[in-house]
Amino acid sequence: MSPIAPGWAALALVFNGLVWGLSWWPFRQLQSHGLHPLWATVLIYVPAVAVIVAFRPHSLRQLMGHRALWVLALAAGVTNAAFNWACVIGDVVRVVLLFYLMPLWSALLARWLLKEPMSRAAVARVALALAGAAIVLQPEGDVGWSVLPLPRSLAEWLGVLGGIGLALNNVLLKHQARQSQESRVLAMFVGGAVVSALVGALLSAQGQLPWPMAGGVGVVPGWVWALVLVMMVFFLGTNVALQIGATHLPAQVTSVLMLSEVLFAAISSTWLGAGRITAPLLIGGGLIVLTAVWAARERPL
Repeated sequence: MSPIAPGWAALALVFNGLVWGLSWWPFRQLQSHGLHPLWATVLIYVPAVAVIVAFRPHSLRQLMGHRALWVLALAAGVTNAAFNWACVIGDVVRVVLLFYLMPLWSALLARWLLKEPMSRAAVARVALALAGAAIVLQPEGDVGWSVLPLPRSLAEWLGVLGGIGLALNNVLLKHQARQSQESRVLAMFVGGAVVSALVGALLSAQGQLPWPMAGGVGVVPGWVWALVLVMMVFFLGTNVALQIGATHLPAQVTSVLMLSEVLFAAISSTWLGAGRITAPLLIGGGLIVLTAVWAARERPL
C-alpha cells in the first residue's frame, strides 16, 4: 500500500466517524416506510458482500476454511444489528454513549480470551466506565440515586449489547491478525447480513415486525432503493477509510479519532430532535468518553 500522509489518514477516520454518527437518520427514514432496521441492514450488507467477493474471490475461500472467522462474523453481526436497531427506536445520544462502553468490555474480554493481564490502569478504567454508565442510566426525573442502574428500554439494552459485540469484534480482530484483511472484512459484512436476517426472520415470523416489502416491491418508493444503495456505498467506504487510518496511524490515534462518531451523533440527533443532552448525560457521557480516550492512549501490550 502506497504511503499516505497522516493528515489524509486522520481525515479518513473522521469520515468513518461521520458516516456512523449520522447513520441513524437514513435508518429512521427507511423505518418510516416500513423497512425495519434489521431488514435494512440485510439489504445493505448483502450487496456489499457480493461486491467484496467479486473483487476479492479468495476472501470467500478463506472465510469458509477458518471457523474462527465465523466467530468474528457473529460478533460483527451482533454489533451491527443491535446498534442500527437501537438508534432507530431510542434516544440516539444515550444509545451511542452506552455503545461506547466498549473499552470496559474490551478489558474484560481481553483478560478472558487473550489472557492479557488486568493492570491497575485497566481496573481504574473499568471503574470509571461503570461510573459513567451509572450516571447515564439514572432514570430521568427520579428523586434519589439508584445503586444498581440497569438499562430500562430495549434501545438501551441494544446499545449495551452492541458495545459488547464491538469489543468482542475488536478482540477477535487482534486474535485473528494472521488472517488476510479481505477475509476479515468479508466476515464482518457476512455477519452483519446473516445475524440481522436471522433475528429479523424470527421476529417477523412471530408478527413482532413486518416482513420486508410486505406490500410488494412496487409499493416501496424508488428513493428508498436509492437510499439503500447509497448506504451500501458509504458503509463500504467507511471500511476502506478505517483500514487506511488504522494502517497509517498509531493505534492510539486511530481509537481517539473514531470517537468522533459520538460528537457527530450527539450534534445531529440533538439538532434533529432524535436525542436530548442533559447535565447527567454530559457528566456520565464525559466519563465514558474519557475512559475510551484513556484506553486508546494506553500502549498496546
